[in-house]
Amino acid sequence: MLCRTRIVARGRAREEATVATDIDAGDRRAAGPAPQRPPFWRDVRVLRIAFQVIFLIVVALVLWYLFTTLRDNLRDRGLPTGFEFLDEPAGVDIRDSSFRPAQPIRDAIRVGFVNTVRVSFVGILLATIIGVLIGIARLSTNWLVRKAAAFYVESLRNIPLLVIIIFFYTAVVLKLPPISGPAEWFGLVVFSNRGLVVPWGDGQANVGTYLIVLGAGLLLAVLVAAWRSRRFDRTGQPHHRVLWGAVLLVIVAAAGYAVLGDPIIPTFPTRDGRVVEGGISLGPEYAALLIALVLYTASHIAEIVRGSILAVPIGQTEAAQAIALTGFQRMRYVILPQAMRIMVPPLANQYLNLTKNSSLAVAIGYFDLTRITGQIIANGNPAPQMISILMACYLALSLFISLIANIVNRSLRLDTR
Repeated sequence: MLCRTRIVARGRAREEATVATDIDAGDRRAAGPAPQRPPFWRDVRVLRIAFQVIFLIVVALVLWYLFTTLRDNLRDRGLPTGFEFLDEPAGVDIRDSSFRPAQPIRDAIRVGFVNTVRVSFVGILLATIIGVLIGIARLSTNWLVRKAAAFYVESLRNIPLLVIIIFFYTAVVLKLPPISGPAEWFGLVVFSNRGLVVPWGDGQANVGTYLIVLGAGLLLAVLVAAWRSRRFDRTGQPHHRVLWGAVLLVIVAAAGYAVLGDPIIPTFPTRDGRVVEGGISLGPEYAALLIALVLYTASHIAEIVRGSILAVPIGQTEAAQAIALTGFQRMRYVILPQAMRIMVPPLANQYLNLTKNSSLAVAIGYFDLTRITGQIIANGNPAPQMISILMACYLALSLFISLIANIVNRSLRLDTR
């Protein structure tokens, strides 16, 4: 009886295995033959790579053709094809600087680059401050403040920047009191149609070391502010990070100044007839360009700030009101920190525009990078090389601003992990 049961079980197992085999064979027949890889001339992956390689080859050939054509044309006209001419005398006189025409061209380019950076850096700071204030004012509950901010934005941003620059130069700056009777304030400021002269510092032999000390103090101030912020997040106690950082920076600056023995001697403007000595002079061209760039760019920044604030959910404002925060506290601690994540990318675009728009200074004679490049070309130097240097300088400035903006944007990004 037991042997018969085993025989029956083995028969059923064979039948089940046969049925399973038949089912698998049927599934394979239904699925059809195994897919085969198409030939390489019809493979999408191969074609995609091939098209990219062909495109790069075509671009390289076009660039090589343009380069060889330019080189041959320069040789036919007897012009240099390299950059050796940068060591020759510039032959240009740069106003409001210690540059001499006998200095090489590379020094003139350096002066123009510094002038461009100076107006761009100061312009970015001032345009940001004014733009944020105007953007907040556009959302004010006060009718007069709101309409005045709207008038500022709608009027300035719809006027060409070049027109604004020429207006402030010819109708404002040049109409200031003449140098024979300037406006003098407390013996510290001399203001005339030749520019603004303010106190400055005359660096001594160890000024480089003192600048390194200031940089170290600034780094320590940032680290202390970050430590106070982490302490606030951990304990909830007031951080006062700005106060702590500022006090530390002042202590380091004062200690370094005392130890190094007056590395910077302050100088004040003194007028003798039509000549002003001492201090630092901000020429009328610089003033007109800076005012125009700041006011024009601030009108665009104001709209970015207004849109970013409106993009913050209204529930955030209602929650801040529910815990009795004042209007300033709501804006400072609740609204602006969230709006900052939205406004940083478009703000970077405005900073790039301000930097590149500074080249319009050529219309009023400010010696920025563009004007100096044009004068060097007018003196018989090769234009292609000078234009390439000009483009490389603006490209470097734009990439630096983009790098800083990306770092800030990444630091404000929410961690969704």
